[in-house]
Amino acid sequence: MPRSKLNLSKVLIDSGKITAEQLEKALFIQRKAGRELKEILINEGILSEDELLSVISYHLNIPFVDPSRYEIDPKIIATIPEDLARKHVFFPLYKIGKTLLIAVAEPLDILTIDNLRLSLGCEVKQVLAKEQIISDCINTFYSDTGTQSLPGILKYEGDQEEALEIIRVKKTEDEESADLIQESQKEPIIEAVNRIVGEAIAKRASDIHLEPGDEDLTIRYRIDGILHKIYSLPKKTQRGIAARIKILSNLDITRFYIPQDGRFSLNTKGKQLDFRVSSLPTIYGEKFVLRILDKSSITVKLQDLGFSEHSFNLLKEGISKDHGMILVTGPTGSGKSTTLYAVLNELNKIHRHIVTVEDPVEYQLDGIGQTQIRSDIDFTFATALRGILRQSPDIIMVGEIRDAETADIAIKASLIGQLILSTLHTNDSVSAFARLIDMGVERYLVASSLILICAQRLCRKICSNCKEPVETPPANILKELGIAQSQEMKFYAGRGCSVCYNTGYKGRIALLEAFLVDDIIRSMVIQEKPLEEIREMAIKEGRLITLRSDGIIKAAAGITTIEEIYRVTAND
Repeated sequence: MPRSKLNLSKVLIDSGKITAEQLEKALFIQRKAGRELKEILINEGILSEDELLSVISYHLNIPFVDPSRYEIDPKIIATIPEDLARKHVFFPLYKIGKTLLIAVAEPLDILTIDNLRLSLGCEVKQVLAKEQIISDCINTFYSDTGTQSLPGILKYEGDQEEALEIIRVKKTEDEESADLIQESQKEPIIEAVNRIVGEAIAKRASDIHLEPGDEDLTIRYRIDGILHKIYSLPKKTQRGIAARIKILSNLDITRFYIPQDGRFSLNTKGKQLDFRVSSLPTIYGEKFVLRILDKSSITVKLQDLGFSEHSFNLLKEGISKDHGMILVTGPTGSGKSTTLYAVLNELNKIHRHIVTVEDPVEYQLDGIGQTQIRSDIDFTFATALRGILRQSPDIIMVGEIRDAETADIAIKASLIGQLILSTLHTNDSVSAFARLIDMGVERYLVASSLILICAQRLCRKICSNCKEPVETPPANILKELGIAQSQEMKFYAGRGCSVCYNTGYKGRIALLEAFLVDDIIRSMVIQEKPLEEIREMAIKEGRLITLRSDGIIKAAAGITTIEEIYRVTAND
């Protein structure tokens, strides 16, 4: 295809980015190999791709951008044929009025730009981007697992890669709900729900959010802890999709104005997934959140959770005790339950009697008695604990300590021979002392019972497919993180690719603040020493590894990024 000419050799020499000798070497290789000059400069290490594109960007006065950082509108994608985007290596970013902005790898392909103007009937502006990132964006947003427009979903007629076998209990069809049931059974609605669920599984989402608005229904997936907008469906689909999900989850489809909780299961790729469904009435209709629970993930071993060595050793020392209380603290979605289940798997031996009380029971564990509370009949954590203690357990896992009564019973049980595992909502480990005391538990009981407190967060891991070294972060950020700057320090980040959906991250790993309580710490708690003083003493003794310190260890090992550690621990 005809292109305007760019005298790249002259541009590079004038910019001072390369010497005449380096240019001569590259031109010599070009004459022998017949490859493009840009490719030779990059492969020979004379210039990085970023440096080369920055020079071209400056010379042509065209911005150099990363398309993966843009929020892509699926309606714009739908207007550009995939084969055209692939053939000419460009990607549509957004459209304002009559102007379409596209990212291109070749900014002087004038004929393609002119053809686009004629075929789309709008002005076309271009920005410069890496060819590989453009290709990755095309693969992601035009593929079956990428963002699609509404017609792509509701007219989807192809088979899924593997059929989803829904396991549910059928509800009685009465006259009042007959029309809703009929609408939920329409083929486009069934296919849309299957597609939404199937793609969430393929993208490793932990949650599916269906959020009604004034004019549309937004579908978002939480992937590696971050929400991503996937679909924007028209308002008319909302009623049928809501009814379909409620029928699958065994919810009352005629009750729109109260929150409801349900669940369903499906079999896919040889494993069973549980979906915990929550509905909430809003001014625009019912909002749904579907939490995806993979039963196979709960068989994970403690040593496979990715804890740093020192934190792991403190955790192992704590769970080796015969009695006392072990707490895992952190916000919702920080992996507390997974850690506790891994601890239970570690402690689950034939000579031990282990019982749990949970709300709800998320995973079923062989060899362990599991009880689910029922608030509607006043079967609470406290009530269940009293019953469990009469059954001579060795280890009790309490899903969450929510109130003073549960805290008091659990702590007293830990002092008379049981090992108690539970969770608590605090920002860090040391604050657990204050939280329990604020609940009304006697200070000396709190100090005597706690043997290990773990604060936990989940941070995203760098995508191994596009991982690359990056420049050392600015000194002020390193200083704020408490990192002494060093010439030998190396950090990494993900460039963004189709494997990680251009985020640079794939998967998550736990940051663990392990705090092993000893007699010195107990004495300080009883003496009402400030929490900060207790924390400093624990760090000094090597009995506490902070969340940020654990994160820095993982960033230095190339597992995650400094930016991610800063984001996750900013409030700690």
